[in-house]
Amino acid sequence: MWMVISDSHDNMEKINKAMEIAKDHDVSMIFHMGDFVSPFAILSFLKEEMKFIGVFGNNDGDRLLLQKRANGKIMRSPHWLDVEGKHMYLMHEPQALYSGIKSQLYDFIFFGHTHRLTIKQYGKTLVINPGESCGYLTGKATCVLLDPKTSETRVIEL
Repeated sequence: MWMVISDSHDNMEKINKAMEIAKDHDVSMIFHMGDFVSPFAILSFLKEEMKFIGVFGNNDGDRLLLQKRANGKIMRSPHWLDVEGKHMYLMHEPQALYSGIKSQLYDFIFFGHTHRLTIKQYGKTLVINPGESCGYLTGKATCVLLDPKTSETRVIEL
């Protein structure tokens, strides 16, 4: 099981709740789509034995310290990678979203920034914006659990 999360904006209560959920659901990989904001916020994502990868958002302040604390696991957005045989395209702001969808090169595209939950299949590509995990703008804090083998998703309210 994977977790897709975004826009945590230093809300440690919600970050810690997400980590409890990840543990309870045997999450093996966490993908964070940016806007951690402060370097202290990254530490909770790295405590458990789950793998972690993220991309920087537009509100991430001290990127050097964030990157140092994350041991190089936060990338510039957009970022392409393969995980468990799945081709993925990760981004914070969805500026390259439509070209990524149109290309049909990716099994999964994850993005954040808009604070709006989106899960939609376009041909072979499953697009996920997990919404905001902080709950500040919409009043609803969410993340998405994803089974990478079946592409089944589950929205979790934090």
